[in-house]
Amino acid sequence: MTAVVSALGAGRMGRGIAHAFAYAGHEVWLIDAKPRAAEARIKLEADARREIEASLRTLAELGVFDAELIPAMLARVHFAARDAAPDVLARVDVLFEGVPEKLDAKREAFAFVCQHLRPDALLASTTSTMLSTELAGFVTHPARFLNAHWLNPAYLIPLVEVSPHAGTDPGSTQELCDLLSAIGKKPVLCQAAPGYIVPRLQALVMNEAARMVEQGVATPEDIDRAVRYGFGPRFASMGLVEFIDFGGLDILYYASHYLAKALDDPRHAPPVIIDRYMAEGRSGLRAGQGFFDWSTVDAAAYRREVMQRQLAVLRQLDLVPAPAKPPTPNG
Repeated sequence: MTAVVSALGAGRMGRGIAHAFAYAGHEVWLIDAKPRAAEARIKLEADARREIEASLRTLAELGVFDAELIPAMLARVHFAARDAAPDVLARVDVLFEGVPEKLDAKREAFAFVCQHLRPDALLASTTSTMLSTELAGFVTHPARFLNAHWLNPAYLIPLVEVSPHAGTDPGSTQELCDLLSAIGKKPVLCQAAPGYIVPRLQALVMNEAARMVEQGVATPEDIDRAVRYGFGPRFASMGLVEFIDFGGLDILYYASHYLAKALDDPRHAPPVIIDRYMAEGRSGLRAGQGFFDWSTVDAAAYRREVMQRQLAVLRQLDLVPAPAKPPTPNG
């Protein structure tokens, strides 16, 4: 069964969400959050449709799907001006709020949509900076409210970080995760904490890259090469926490303490959990226990599986070198 999905706000995020759901066969409504003159409204709708069609055509040209399907996908995307939104909102099963990242804008948007949404409709903010705990007080049915942080471009990147608040009905969380999974997304749950998961990790890595440029450690070009050919492929095939256990917590423990001392910077020191796990002997795969329980895992088979994952990524990037050919008889 398909859901009627809406994105409040016809900007970049709303268009990406509309693309993702229309591609997967759902009826989608882009709702303009602002009152506009007719000319401006017509232009906004045209721009939104043009952008969605362009992204669909690019994917088709890259061989993702048959371009003949594009008209049907575009036909599933509808546009509603602010004054027409009440009738649309009454039909919506799931609404994603994507208005500008200002508290007053969020408050006004939720007050507007909550007048018209059904009590059983799911309501999710796509905010990248505010928390579900901050926003829940703006909605009339907080049990059906949570955050769903998409990564741009929303139609392409699989991850959606789902962040409920204490009053979110667990059934609502599961319902949203099931819907996202059904359209090919990979939802992950995280508490209402600043930065969610990916933005918090990204901020650390990007700031450290900029700091290395500032300190003359390496050029921007070489830092990016290091990421593209080392850091990136490695963590495309393994999770960060999995990698800690795979290599051993002891490596991170000693390396972090060394960096904190050598660079005279406490930000490189390991968190308390690393020190505690080391003291408890939970050093990862080799010990049978780390962040994960490895006690029943065939270590040799698992290492082979990891190599298969890494090779799949490297093959996709055309980074697996060919072996040297044996010498010819006369060579």
